[in-house]
Amino acid sequence: MLRSLILGLALAAGAAHAADLVKEAGDTERAFAATMKARDFAAFQTFLADEAVFSWGSPAPIVGKEAIAARWKKFYEAKDAPFSWEPDKVAVLASGTLAVTSGPVRDPSGKVFSRFSSVWRKEPSGQWKIVFDTGEPVCDCAKKPN
Repeated sequence: MLRSLILGLALAAGAAHAADLVKEAGDTERAFAATMKARDFAAFQTFLADEAVFSWGSPAPIVGKEAIAARWKKFYEAKDAPFSWEPDKVAVLASGTLAVTSGPVRDPSGKVFSRFSSVWRKEPSGQWKIVFDTGEPVCDCAKKPN
């Protein structure tokens, strides 16, 4: 009986820890996205891992923090953000070292035109850094009748 109680408590603690990690990774993605709304390019760069790879919207992957920053700078130059994003799915390894976030990307009018997927790595400092980012366009097709 005591063994079952201890196992139950351990499982509950593990589930609470997992939920905390999912919230933490989701909050990190939301903070990353908030840099676009705030037009804060310097803050955007703080989320990039040195070895990050971004592959959405370019003919070849953009490799490295400096190259990504150079390519994304244009998105931060106008007064208004050209797009926004937010996670609607978040998953974290039980070890708490990697997370994946995904969700809709919206144009300034709020229309979804893409979905992003990002992989985050928890650094020894405790900060999450994005290591992979990609996306796919969404179809704006009228459903054909059967």
